[in-house]
Amino acid sequence: MGQELQDWLNESRRCILHSLGIIFFLLIYGALQERIMTRPYHGQVFNSSLFLVLCNRIMAVLCSLTAIIWRGERLQSEAPYWQYASVALSNVGATACQYEALKYVSFVVQMLGKSFKMLPVMIWSISISGAHFGAADWLVALLVTLGVSEFLLLGPTASSQRTDNGTAGWGYALILAFLVFDGLTSSLQEKLFKEHRTSRCNQMLYVNLFSTVISSLLLIVSGQAGSSAAFLFDHHDFAIDTAALSGAAVASQYFIYAQVQDFGAVTMAATMNVRQVCSIIGSYALYGHSITQLQMTGLGLVFSALIYKAFVNYKETPSSAEKAAICQAPEDALEKVKGGGV
Repeated sequence: MGQELQDWLNESRRCILHSLGIIFFLLIYGALQERIMTRPYHGQVFNSSLFLVLCNRIMAVLCSLTAIIWRGERLQSEAPYWQYASVALSNVGATACQYEALKYVSFVVQMLGKSFKMLPVMIWSISISGAHFGAADWLVALLVTLGVSEFLLLGPTASSQRTDNGTAGWGYALILAFLVFDGLTSSLQEKLFKEHRTSRCNQMLYVNLFSTVISSLLLIVSGQAGSSAAFLFDHHDFAIDTAALSGAAVASQYFIYAQVQDFGAVTMAATMNVRQVCSIIGSYALYGHSITQLQMTGLGLVFSALIYKAFVNYKETPSSAEKAAICQAPEDALEKVKGGGV
């Protein structure tokens, strides 16, 4: 019993660290994302989502390649190229839709759309991996979605937004497309980890290599490559923001890969829902907005559902050794045996 409790504490600690890493870096990422896509630089607004995707992916390739060399992992592909390309294609689609949506709807509306992420992830997991979810899983997903929706809708959530000639309908369509692509990406990543035992760095490298190729081709075909590069060189503050955005994206991506690999796509989706709430709280703290009682109720609903989910996982999750054999890459499993960290 003592060993089981210690295993549970270790698993909980790692899950919390992964979640905190995701939330912290995505808070920075979200703030910079809104800054770049909605605020002018010396009177000019940047409008190429694909260029930002490309910058993020190039940074991710460099960081994952460095990590592989530093950790002494193999550089060759550990899974078929077409599977990496599938993840990359859905990932580029999700990120581009996320940026584009800010041209038509506010950041808060975009965040609200993301709060419905758990249900699509579960549906994709059923379709792709044949996963099975009990009534408790569906209940938690529903409560988290309702709680976040209540928090975002039933109180002041105004934020500055960019005026655009497009309609809000396009924004809603892009958010819907983001949910589809993003849920598919998480489920494809989880399937890749389980079927081929890929390390998180190896998957990051090859997925981002394919993402770089895809986003580069789309940028050239759309005719945005020249104007985007010119904007970068003409506005140094934009270049700094873009570099910081890419750095935050890579750091959050590492923690996302780690959480998907160790705890599954649904756990990661739950973390992302908490991140939506934290982003709004951060906005309130920064600008001195008040939080209504109904919003506090929504927060309570979300965290109650997540605590219940953690309790259910403790009862149903296999031991650490079994989970390592099922989900972890050989390199990561070896590090655990040696006493290595996350």
